[in-house]
Amino acid sequence: MEIESYYLLAENTLSQYRLHHSKMVAKAARELALKFGEDPLKAEVCGILHDITKEMPINNQLQLLKDNGIMLDDVTSNNEQILHAVSGAAYVRFVLGITDEDIISAIRFHTTAKANMSLLQKIVFIADFISEDRTYPDIDVMRQEAEKSLEAGMKYALSYVIKSLVERGRCVHPDAIDAYNEIIMKGI
Repeated sequence: MEIESYYLLAENTLSQYRLHHSKMVAKAARELALKFGEDPLKAEVCGILHDITKEMPINNQLQLLKDNGIMLDDVTSNNEQILHAVSGAAYVRFVLGITDEDIISAIRFHTTAKANMSLLQKIVFIADFISEDRTYPDIDVMRQEAEKSLEAGMKYALSYVIKSLVERGRCVHPDAIDAYNEIIMKGI
């Protein structure tokens, strides 16, 4: 993998704010990969590319998906926060030519999570929550939970997100509910 070219792409594509965030997620993903036994380069690639389409105009994201035969469920099509994960996965697959399914799906599920996540998928999901640039309430608790285990971090993150969405009267993606339920049923 040519990690330098992905950093250059991010520098030429993203705002300074989003670039900084992506670099911090790449760093966090690499650190989590080293701690939990995943390929640190793959994790870093996911981190730098996870938001690569976040600032792309919605119409361009939708066109990318349409051009590649990707259909959206109703919750995703009505939520920009989820849409960029789907379009980002399509971008890395069809524009960048990345064929590693774990990288593609880690980017795809970095916002919602899902049941039966791979180690890399969990790492990218958590890294996006705990990167150094994050300052939301309870960030210290979130980081402590992630230090215990990826599953403990996911449980806390999913609880936080689902509660926040419900309080704001927003849709909760079924994948997030499935991920949360799986963790609860495991007794974590």
